[in-house]
Amino acid sequence: MASLIDLANPTRFMRFSAVLLPWLAAAAALLIVAGLYLAWQAPADYQQGETIRIMFIHVPAAWLAMMFYSMMALSALGTLVWRHPLADVAQKAAAPVGACFALVCLITGALWGKPMWGTYWVWDARLTSVLVLLLIYLGIIALWRVLDEPSRAARAVAILTLVGFVNVPIIKFSVDWWNTLHQPASVLRMGGPTIHPSMLWPLLILAVGFTLFALALHMLAMRAEIMRRRVRTLTILEAERLDRLAVQGLPA
Repeated sequence: MASLIDLANPTRFMRFSAVLLPWLAAAAALLIVAGLYLAWQAPADYQQGETIRIMFIHVPAAWLAMMFYSMMALSALGTLVWRHPLADVAQKAAAPVGACFALVCLITGALWGKPMWGTYWVWDARLTSVLVLLLIYLGIIALWRVLDEPSRAARAVAILTLVGFVNVPIIKFSVDWWNTLHQPASVLRMGGPTIHPSMLWPLLILAVGFTLFALALHMLAMRAEIMRRRVRTLTILEAERLDRLAVQGLPA
């Protein structure tokens, strides 16, 4: 396995990711198919009935929305503190992926909430904090688009990302800090999971499968961003060359 120092070189990262991506995608597809099959075979909940199956998409989406923002916060530190050459690339590539999972979390939560709570939306602490997370994601994506110069954009986005990270523990602990409609943690908790194994295993398999899928998307986005920056650099160099020829009165 290549070290982080080796992968700091964009060329090495491109070679490494080209080898890893097919395996990552294949493992993700296999786990997602297996998880969905087991989720379909799992019994209906004695209280929530068939609507419990929304959990198998909703919960991994919520985990990944927070995980990708945490990855962005680490990348922001890499940009501001360690000056890692690929930190801002990783951060920029992670934002759309995390935003998509935050949106999926909100949509599936609304579909699950309607039969359980009688409404698609309430200003519950966790719902509101996840909505804030989505808005932060969208703000970060917009800031990347507004600032064209990569290094200046990277610093501005890194600061915004670190400021917004305060929302991640709020999402995690909102059910403990406030009286909300959401139930307390039932998988990652002291004392072990409270979910029956027939539902827990499909959930964990899907969580791993969707994580590998998200990492594959992230890696693809990083490769695309590296290529975009290379094209930008070559375009600038070519423009400067043409300018010098024009000043000298030479043909292009």
